[in-house]
Amino acid sequence: MSRYLEAFLEYLQINKGVSKNTYEAYKRDLLQFEEYIKKPIIEADNMDIISFLSSIGNKRSLNRKLSSINSFFDFAYKHGMSDTKHKIKQAKIPKTLPKFLTKEEILNAIKNIKPEKWFDLRDKSLILFIYATGLRISEALNTKISDIENGWVKVTMAKGEKQRIVPIAKVALDAIEEYLKKRPCQSEYLFVNKDCKPLSRISAFNITKKYLNVSPHVLRHSFATALVLGGADLRVVQELLGHSSLNTTQIYTHIQKENLKDTVIKYHPLELMEN
Repeated sequence: MSRYLEAFLEYLQINKGVSKNTYEAYKRDLLQFEEYIKKPIIEADNMDIISFLSSIGNKRSLNRKLSSINSFFDFAYKHGMSDTKHKIKQAKIPKTLPKFLTKEEILNAIKNIKPEKWFDLRDKSLILFIYATGLRISEALNTKISDIENGWVKVTMAKGEKQRIVPIAKVALDAIEEYLKKRPCQSEYLFVNKDCKPLSRISAFNITKKYLNVSPHVLRHSFATALVLGGADLRVVQELLGHSSLNTTQIYTHIQKENLKDTVIKYHPLELMEN
């Protein structure tokens, strides 16, 4: 048990005068969390908290443990032990947390891609492209080379009725540039197969399954999760994701282009690698 946790539990007993059952519940929850993250609780970040909560199946238990964690960080913040509360509201915890990968998991998988053939570079580019932009797999596969310009990708949404623009991290752009230099054929589409035809959904699924053991959609979840956990405004994230709800679209009408780019530069881990 870390000294920070000991201090909090002592505070509950002496200053708050909580019941024995309440004290034991806090102690049990926080010890479980500290054991899960394998470091002092004071060093936990939002990613640690979300990962821990996602491992808990029972929603009632999840909310109780979240309450314990929030109480600890309130205490740590008020007593100068932490600069931030790392507080997550229960109302924002979904009933079923979507599966996502961390930046480390994705980059470690990419390191295992040996660039022996041009399509190895394609696979690496596809993974980084989706993770860096949060595009749906259909949007990624429909992307043309001409859609990418000055660090932005123009995304044509369902039925071609609407477009949005999304900034791309330099790490992904560099991978795409390397891939296109080695690609032996000409096509207007960014991602192609060995016959130089647009890559199919099945092929894209096989690529992410091979290297990450997930579907392409998990990379989209990972993009959104990385931004939200970094503190990005949910409205900006939903604009970047291109959610189709009319009400949602109307809410985000006035979000400016530069705000979108600033959000990605500030919060997305691939951009943070460049700093």
